[in-house]
Amino acid sequence: MDLFVYGTLMSATLMEAVAGPGNLEARSATLRGYRRHPLRDNVVPFIVADAGATTDGTLWTDLTDQQIARLDVYERAFGYELSPVTVEVDGMPVAAQTYLPTTRNAPGPGDWSLETWEEGHLAPAVLAAAELFSHRPLPDHGELRGMWPMIENRAWAKHRAAAAPATVRRAIKPGDFQFVAQRPPLGSFYRLQSLDITHQRFDRKQSHVLVREAFLGVDAAMILPYDPARDRVLLVEQARLGPAARQDPNPWMLEPIAGIIDARETPQEAARREMIEEAGVEPQEFLPAGQYYPSPGSSTDYFYCFVGLCDLPRTQSWLGGLEQENEDLRLHPLSFDQAMTLAESGEIATGPLHHLLYWLAYHRDRLRGMA
Repeated sequence: MDLFVYGTLMSATLMEAVAGPGNLEARSATLRGYRRHPLRDNVVPFIVADAGATTDGTLWTDLTDQQIARLDVYERAFGYELSPVTVEVDGMPVAAQTYLPTTRNAPGPGDWSLETWEEGHLAPAVLAAAELFSHRPLPDHGELRGMWPMIENRAWAKHRAAAAPATVRRAIKPGDFQFVAQRPPLGSFYRLQSLDITHQRFDRKQSHVLVREAFLGVDAAMILPYDPARDRVLLVEQARLGPAARQDPNPWMLEPIAGIIDARETPQEAARREMIEEAGVEPQEFLPAGQYYPSPGSSTDYFYCFVGLCDLPRTQSWLGGLEQENEDLRLHPLSFDQAMTLAESGEIATGPLHHLLYWLAYHRDRLRGMA
């Protein structure tokens, strides 16, 4: 089958990741009677019928049934269906298929550019496709629609990963750490994946092949709101699955404000959004307070921590969170000394909040002097 594409699948790199094994031959083509628009609040385009318009794109020729099956999962999850069209290639008409939107989409401002999209979004798009097609069996398009936000979040977490200094620890070289085998992941929201790894040991020998499991989490922003004029912090209380599954007698935890960093969102943007959504508090300034893996032995989770300077005039606890996200939160404004007492007593039992309180203890005098 010949497939005409007019958006992100014009990228050969993404097309290879989505279509999978098989030969891929591309030809420049034009579709008359349709106009391309950027999709509002998104980074992808769509096309609509317009008798006087033309849309340039790519014709992928002789796709196999297996390739079309993979493309169907990828495209139908977002409301696109195969439709017959006639395109022009070197001035000659060619019968083809294309994915057209089945719902009325709202156009965004400006034009859509493949080059601009590739520069800012191609790498995480390929990572997301790699996770999708690692599943056995593949999800259907309905399942994928629900899974996709977390797949994208994990892809952007991988894309966001950057090398930190290596002045004491090993400065890694190619081949020092290798994935020998990766089995299909399990889970619908988070993922657990079995992996075989090998790495160079400190005695310069190669380790045996080690069978391990990794919890595939996401990047998250952790925020401790702090009012330096009143020397007051704001803590979040909520019921948590982890302590309950460990059979902790009390699964209600005291934590900082926290939330997943969405695809195409910066850690600072996520911090601001979460502070407003969870607590209804407007931040004045974010102070970076470290970033780290909370459990590097088994999890890909990575936390970006901030102290959010703000006004905290209220002294009584209040309820917060978003109903549509099933958040049931209680917000506690406490003096810094009260919060440290809870940390010392063990009532605060979450690592990120300990980290942020002790970071604040180190910088508190300076911040109070600036208030």
